[in-house]
Amino acid sequence: MRLFLGFCLGILVTIGGAYLYDMSTGTLATRNTEARIDARPMVNWDVVSDNFQSVKGQVRQEWNRLASR
Repeated sequence: MRLFLGFCLGILVTIGGAYLYDMSTGTLATRNTEARIDARPMVNWDVVSDNFQSVKGQVRQEWNRLASR
């Protein structure tokens, strides 16, 4: 159980760190490429959001299918 909790915490810290780094460079907050050309975001958050929405929709669809039985 501790190992699983450690993995989850490590994943959250990694994603949170990348998000905070991207916020601090100003690229995520301003969306202006002229503001900081040298500081590119580590993660394309639009793609992450789209993928998360897709997975969430698939899980919801599967849950509805299982719940209707």
